[in-house]
Amino acid sequence: MSSSAFRCLSSSLVLGSALAWSYSASAAVRLHPLFTDHAVLQRGISVPVWGTADDGEKVTVEFGGQKVSTVTHNGRWMVRLGALDASNQGASLKASGPANTAQISDVVVGEVWICSGQSNMEWPLRASYQPEKDIANSANPQLRLFNVVKRRSPEPKTDLDYAPHSWAVSGSDAAKNFSAVGYYFGRDLQESLKWQGIPVGVIHTSWGGSPAEVWMSDAAIRANPSYTRDLQDADAASYIGYQRSLLAWEQQKAAAEAKGEAFKQNRPYPPWQNSELYNGMIANLIPYAFRGAIWYQGESNAGRAWQYRELFGDMIQNWRKDWGQGNFPFYAVQLAPWDMNRKRELSVIASEVGNSSWAELREAQNYVAATLPNVGVAVITDIGDKDDIHPTKKGPVGARLALLARANVHKQAVEASGPTLRTHAVVGNEVLLTFTHTAGGLRTLEGTPLTGFTIAGTDGAFHRATAKFRGSSVIVLSCSDVPKPVAARYGWADYPVVNLMNGAGLPASPFRTDNWVLTTQKHP
Repeated sequence: MSSSAFRCLSSSLVLGSALAWSYSASAAVRLHPLFTDHAVLQRGISVPVWGTADDGEKVTVEFGGQKVSTVTHNGRWMVRLGALDASNQGASLKASGPANTAQISDVVVGEVWICSGQSNMEWPLRASYQPEKDIANSANPQLRLFNVVKRRSPEPKTDLDYAPHSWAVSGSDAAKNFSAVGYYFGRDLQESLKWQGIPVGVIHTSWGGSPAEVWMSDAAIRANPSYTRDLQDADAASYIGYQRSLLAWEQQKAAAEAKGEAFKQNRPYPPWQNSELYNGMIANLIPYAFRGAIWYQGESNAGRAWQYRELFGDMIQNWRKDWGQGNFPFYAVQLAPWDMNRKRELSVIASEVGNSSWAELREAQNYVAATLPNVGVAVITDIGDKDDIHPTKKGPVGARLALLARANVHKQAVEASGPTLRTHAVVGNEVLLTFTHTAGGLRTLEGTPLTGFTIAGTDGAFHRATAKFRGSSVIVLSCSDVPKPVAARYGWADYPVVNLMNGAGLPASPFRTDNWVLTTQKHP
């Protein structure tokens, strides 16, 4: 398949097409595979229910005391149930036609969230930090899990029939292979809502190593002219290179086999193509009603961190537009600390001052959260792994995402943010930083001296700064090498050695007060 053939997708396929699931002619009324036993429907908003049947057939859906009918067109039908109240008592949902009734059971109504991203979101509970107790205690009839099977596609595929899919009630078998972050998020959120009798459903759809652009529709990418150069042209070039490598591999394999020789070289792995996971793993979820999304991704875009400020925001708006549910909550995980496999001593890392594409990606995540409504970032500077891009402690990650949902969606009285810089000022040879979200006062992890701050003068050269608390919300920075400071940074490193926290035990995000040109800004 040529790259041009791969890319030539009509934007009308996407969601002029909320109903464009695959159709095979059959008299039987069928529900879309998102609707299975143990499903969770979203409370409080209109709920689409859809499926397939013969053209012209009348289909009637019954659930929760509602009865709604429609007529099948082009093999497809969809109805909308009115807003549903939360219910943890499993009930049946029926879709009936002239020849049959499709029925699912144990359907509850609560909060539905989608979790997506790359490998740190895909990371299963069984491989996370000391998971045995959590797996053993995972049984919870009010927590339901749905895993989307991986699929790459050059065009939108809104069916799920290519592999078995089903909702599962949380328990050891379902939870252990589910996204650890998604599981811990759902567990903690449901725990906070159980007194109200509200179930939680989590739909997991992620793929390790994936860049953000593969989770965007072709229409969204084409809508931004800058992506033609930065994404589409690079996409085409990488696919051409892959085709050449594959041809060479096939020739070498054939030659070896002709000589009766063993051929052990691995087949080339196809490069990522723009939109292919949106097409294969997101389009098939639309328009399922849900509350919001959690997202753990960015590692694959760190080399293009400045572009991510636009790309990540465009992806969020792409999803919001296509789902048609307004500015639904979207909470991302900030990149974890990682020393890029350099295997250095902690003391060496702590003394380093320099540029960092990962710091720039973290800033891009914060930028999007500050400029788009209903977007938040969970900071995890305290739970990275110096020598592993996949820190296994996923419990705190899910917990902090759940805090964002609890505080912002459910208006619970919990602190969901670490210390956040409010203002900065230069007074003589000192830089004064004032913070909000102190939750009773700034402090450090285990009461150790503040670390991770640097300051610079007009020459732009940063130096390690001495940092001291002044009251409960101010930090004062100074450095003998910088008598006239103009800028400050905190945690500006791939693996930031930092310890600023608030009274709720949540860490501060890395930040900078300057607006100097960044390394990835020069090379988008």
